[in-house]
Amino acid sequence: MKSLTRIMSVAAAAAVWPAIAVGQTIDSGDTAWMLTSTALVLFMTLPGLALFYAGLVRRRNALSVLMQCFAIACVMSVLWVVCGYSLAFGESSMGGLVGSFSLAQLTNLGFDTPSSVLPNIPESVFVMFQMTFAIITPALIVGAFAERMRFSAMLLFTSLWLLLVYAPVAHWVWGGGWLDAMGFRDFAGGAVVHVTAGSAALVAALVMGNRRGFPETLMPPHNLTMTVTGACMLWVGWFGFNAGSAGAANGAAGMAMLVTHISAAVGSLTWMACEWVKFGKPSVLGIVTGMVAGLATITPASGYVGPLGGLIIGIVAGGGCFMATQFMKRVMKIDDSLDVFPVHGVGGMIGLLLTAVFSAASWGGVGLDEGGMGGQFMTQLIGILATLGWCCVVSFALLKAINLIVPLRVSAEEETDGLDLVLHEESGYNL
Repeated sequence: MKSLTRIMSVAAAAAVWPAIAVGQTIDSGDTAWMLTSTALVLFMTLPGLALFYAGLVRRRNALSVLMQCFAIACVMSVLWVVCGYSLAFGESSMGGLVGSFSLAQLTNLGFDTPSSVLPNIPESVFVMFQMTFAIITPALIVGAFAERMRFSAMLLFTSLWLLLVYAPVAHWVWGGGWLDAMGFRDFAGGAVVHVTAGSAALVAALVMGNRRGFPETLMPPHNLTMTVTGACMLWVGWFGFNAGSAGAANGAAGMAMLVTHISAAVGSLTWMACEWVKFGKPSVLGIVTGMVAGLATITPASGYVGPLGGLIIGIVAGGGCFMATQFMKRVMKIDDSLDVFPVHGVGGMIGLLLTAVFSAASWGGVGLDEGGMGGQFMTQLIGILATLGWCCVVSFALLKAINLIVPLRVSAEEETDGLDLVLHEESGYNL
């Protein structure tokens, strides 16, 4: 979501969100839409992503994935209130690299306090809306180390990662940081959510190593019905993710919803077609994965492009992410268990670059700044490289440091027995 610093004027805010007029007070219609969007984004994680991921793993690890997603939602919520929100949206410090602690613990938050970022809605609603983004981003990384990471190590990693990676990058892009000042365009989280989660997933997969038996042993999903159910929830919830990032119930939200749906549908069909041609049969797993690829790729562009842009982005998303997944699994033999990097990381990067193309007025977009398409493309590329670099370095350092305190990976015997019983003494099935 394109945001402003807390110290900018309402007049400056109106330049970004036309629905926000100078002197505007809290609008009940906008507030109602943002409350709905907030619930939709939380719905993406619980139960959407949790079910999507749990169905993809082997059944002896299904509960562990559900537990990880649920626990992340709880822990990230607390950290967001304590200092995460302040680091992301507090007054810029260190040259726009991170927010200050001026908003820590939300001590000055009142019932009717208007948001300094979006004065048409209450501050509490904006805090909660952004909290749901802070929840789903580390939860996405779970797919990379599924079936082999210790629960305690996972809690440590995602907690520190939120504060050291997610919050600073959110500030760069949405909180008035240095990328925001450059004119970097990321409407709903191509860099902040998908590139950060995807790159962290790749680092985690490399540091932890492959699951036992990969790639020689087939590891099919244990419950595709659960996965498809979760995927459907993700599709619906994504409307809050993208259309909610307009910050108001306006035309920008409507267009974001439309292009989001178009890209998801076309991404699904493109992935299905690629699979059909390559393997002779289309799969249910393929069509829902193509949907996620289409949604991830349209996310940064959703508030800037028109229907034609959404259509083409969906095609590129389905084909590009399909090829990236095949390359990761079959050529590189990297066990990013649930394809977080090739779908979210690659999709986010594609979407950010195509934002520079399809946000041009000639493609039905909102128009480009004076730098034109070439200048915007370079800005987008700089943002991608900076996000990748920061996330990869910090994620690697965190994983190595945590491994000195708590072993990241369960033992070979524990991995064979399954994390449900080993870590939680529970099973979702009568064995």
